[in-house]
Amino acid sequence: MALWGGRFEAGVAQVTQEFGASLPVDKHLYRQDIAGSKAHAKMLAAQGIISQADAESICSGLDGIGADIDAGKFTFDINDEDIHMSIESELTRRIGEAGKRLHTGRSRNDQVATDTRLGCKALAKELMEANLHLRQVLIAAAQKYSDVILPGYTHLQHAQPVLFSHHLLAYAWMFTRDFQRLVAAFDAADASPLGAAALAGTTYPLDRQMTAAELGFSRVIPNSLDAVSDRDFLLDLHYAGSVMAMHLSRLSEEIVLWSTSEFGFITLSDSYSTGSSIMPQKKNPDFAELIRGKSGRVYGNLAQLLVTMKGLPLAYNKDLQEDKEGALDTAHTLMQCLSVMAGMIETWTVNEDAMRRECSVGHLAATDVADYLAKRGLPFREAHAVVGHLVLTCEKRGCNLEDLPFEVFQEASPLFERDITEALDIPSIVAARTTEGGTAPAAVAEQLSSAQEQLSLDSARLSELTPVVEMGHGAN
Repeated sequence: MALWGGRFEAGVAQVTQEFGASLPVDKHLYRQDIAGSKAHAKMLAAQGIISQADAESICSGLDGIGADIDAGKFTFDINDEDIHMSIESELTRRIGEAGKRLHTGRSRNDQVATDTRLGCKALAKELMEANLHLRQVLIAAAQKYSDVILPGYTHLQHAQPVLFSHHLLAYAWMFTRDFQRLVAAFDAADASPLGAAALAGTTYPLDRQMTAAELGFSRVIPNSLDAVSDRDFLLDLHYAGSVMAMHLSRLSEEIVLWSTSEFGFITLSDSYSTGSSIMPQKKNPDFAELIRGKSGRVYGNLAQLLVTMKGLPLAYNKDLQEDKEGALDTAHTLMQCLSVMAGMIETWTVNEDAMRRECSVGHLAATDVADYLAKRGLPFREAHAVVGHLVLTCEKRGCNLEDLPFEVFQEASPLFERDITEALDIPSIVAARTTEGGTAPAAVAEQLSSAQEQLSLDSARLSELTPVVEMGHGAN
């Protein structure tokens, strides 16, 4: 009979037992459940609610169960319904009466909320570690290709030349913001619900501060109703993951474009490419495409939890059983995506000649030619029109701005002098953009230093986010 079966004359039907069971999902939180139970047992003994001998027997039994699960020697029974019942029933089988005293002053409502918060912290920490690694890879690539120039685009049309390192660092900053969102999700989860019991607290003299400290929580949730029903911290994790998935997808799209014959900016390693079953010449960026596609899966998990939560009255509802699978899936999906993206970048070949060649088309110097006139007194809007006319002339002649004779420039405006050729030089155009955050080598060097400094600060911040009950892998 189920642990709650005293009020019932008959057990649930097999189909509803399987339908209602959360064990296939929440068994992955076995380490969190064991940690929470050990903290609860220690506190019960400290408060004189159970004996010290019972607490020691409980903790020893739980350690043994954890070791067996870690080693893959534990058999989960679907009839146990969830990880809490699975572990508690096995504990009682192993140590006897003491195991039955573990649940004193506790409900599965505050127990599962505790497990989920501990799991959320562990998942956020794992994602932060993977995020830092990808940023290290991006920064290393920016350093390696610090003098490579490629066309910058707006509307996927040639716009202005930029350093490739500048382009890569734009993504490094995106993932830096993602890290901060993951920290926020970690901090949101870093509050203990244990001791809230079912919804109203308990008559036992529990020490919630003690269990919070034992489990590494920074604080206690002040309202027992909120403690068992809140899942905002999971939404924070989903949101952080969704934005990061979007950034990964954008970078993947660029990799897909850059690796085409039309662009040819990069060549992906064979280890991060696939072929065609019918076309022998093909080398497909399948893994970049998969990362791009998996963003929809991550977004779906966020939407699922939002929809699940939107109609729930206080306090606990069975709907909340649906809160964990999406979070575990999102974290697992993103861990794979971050790892694969880092591998693609570490092993790609950057084709500098192809980038340089594309900088010679599309009139990338047009803005600088307009600036040339503006700096000589012509209002920029008029300068814009003059250069637009020159570009139209080029289009009709089938040439670039640098191919036009000097006489054509003088006909367009008497302000043009022979030094206009300097405004047409791509490296000079790049070097001239020295404003903070600009693409000039000096500005990018400063930006690179800032990105490295922030990476170090975030690495230090991550090291402070302990202790954390790590995710276990013995329940697979």
